[in-house]
Amino acid sequence: MSDINVVPYIDVMLVLLIVFMVTAPMLMQGVRVDLPQSAAEAIETNEDEEPIIVSVRADGTYYLNVGGDQEEEKPLADITEMVSRVLRQQPQTQVLVWGDRNVSYGVVVSLMSELQGAGAPAVGLITEPPQ
Repeated sequence: MSDINVVPYIDVMLVLLIVFMVTAPMLMQGVRVDLPQSAAEAIETNEDEEPIIVSVRADGTYYLNVGGDQEEEKPLADITEMVSRVLRQQPQTQVLVWGDRNVSYGVVVSLMSELQGAGAPAVGLITEPPQ
């Protein structure tokens, strides 16, 4: 009787899982900000689609991880226009805010309001786990 030996396939799957676990944290792109810490649980993400990440530095400047130079400061109007275009083509794309811990609360709230006005059904906040 001939049976398929699945042990080598399981070994390959586990090696690939480890590779993805190591490389996934390196895939986050954006402008360097000092993120606040929170013990909140992580949100579920769709790994097939890259989220839109809008970064806000402590001085209130905005950056976007979509399009050309991600290190280039962009006005809020350009960001909302770009987010709106992306969400029209891919409405399930997540929109996340990567805000510096020293940025004004009002700046983050107005950014989230503008992003929802651009078509984002929900806007998430990125934090670091407590150390």
